[in-house]
Formats: sequence, C-alpha cells, structure tokens
Amino acid sequence: MQRKRIKHTSTFEERLAKEAQKFREAAEQEAPGSQARELLARRARQAETALRLSEQLRSPGSQSPK
Repeated sequence: MQRKRIKHTSTFEERLAKEAQKFREAAEQEAPGSQARELLARRARQAETALRLSEQLRSPGSQSPK
C-alpha cells in the first residue's frame, strides 16, 4: 500500500493564514452567540496561534539546543 504524497504550492504559514481567514469569514456568517460561530472562531484562533508559533520557531533568533 502506497502513501499518497501531496506537493504543496504554498508554504505552511500561507496555508495556515488562509485557513484562519476562511474560518473567520464563516464565523461572521453565523448568528451572534451561536455555538457554530463560537466553534468557527475557536478554529480561527487555533490556526492563528499555530501560525505565530511556526513563525517564532522559524525566526533566526530561535536556535536549537547544543
């Protein structure tokens, strides 16, 4: 059984930012205070947090322990 491979055309950070934006827009379409809106907003925040962490890890200031 062979594993399917995907060649991404955009960076991980670009995909995370796009996903966060998609969830924000979907949350705005839902009724205020609805559970669906809260879940979509949470997913957007999670994607934004992952984006910030990824950028911090890639920054030149972060060095691996020696």
